[in-house]
Amino acid sequence: MADRASSPGRNLDSFDRAILRIVQRDNKTPQRSIAEAVNLSTAAVQRRIAAMEKAGIILRNVAIVDPDAISLAITAIVEVHLVDERSATVDRAKALFRAAPEVQQCYYVTGGTSFVLVIHSPDMRSYEAVTRRLFAENESVASFRSLLALDRVKADMEMVIP
Repeated sequence: MADRASSPGRNLDSFDRAILRIVQRDNKTPQRSIAEAVNLSTAAVQRRIAAMEKAGIILRNVAIVDPDAISLAITAIVEVHLVDERSATVDRAKALFRAAPEVQQCYYVTGGTSFVLVIHSPDMRSYEAVTRRLFAENESVASFRSLLALDRVKADMEMVIP
């Protein structure tokens, strides 16, 4: 994935924002339905969506899967503290966490913690194996703390679009 901070992006007008509100709720909405909802032609909607994909505004079109439905019983939010914040150390950690399939989300953060990760595992034995591989056996990690979710109150990827 490209570094979004250096991506040129593009200015979004009210039509783009309306289209984004619809497709982020359901990216299978037919373009003719989107066109009717935002008062544009289907061809104009198609061009705008393609332009937003090319500009990196729309990153991917995915299905959001219920972890319980695929037997991922453990959801952990993990705080990771690196041994130092040198660029090479941070870059290695980013690459490792990005490549780990169990890591659903990863954020490089401020406030005394280096990273916050969301990890899904089928059971505690699997989760322990992940923590050993990513944290305990990693010389770049000074410490980590796991917060196990008791209930998924809200898990949504929809952005509020002004």
